[in-house]
Amino acid sequence: MAAKLFPVIKLVTKVSVAGGALYVAYDTGLLGSGEKGAEVLGKAKAAIPPALQEWMKYFGVEVPAPPKIDLSPKETWNTGVQKSVSALSVAPTKVCEYTNQGIQYLKNLSK
Repeated sequence: MAAKLFPVIKLVTKVSVAGGALYVAYDTGLLGSGEKGAEVLGKAKAAIPPALQEWMKYFGVEVPAPPKIDLSPKETWNTGVQKSVSALSVAPTKVCEYTNQGIQYLKNLSK
């Protein structure tokens, strides 16, 4: 019985963690507009280092300083979306072009 119950418990745990992460991301506004995402990221950058320092003192562990990352979610998101849409828009043309090149290659091989 325990062997059949373990995979179910494992799945429920994974779904719960994923659902909780999605809820927190949605609730904080991280899935909203680029401006809202940048605001939430700024708040997280301000809140995480003091909490990390507190936990380091509590457990007596030394953690190296995190790297400084200058990232604008708004610009990054828009760039990613633009690249993806651009790639999708030229995909039919590229497929046709590559197909023609493949046919020409096969014709040259058969000569």
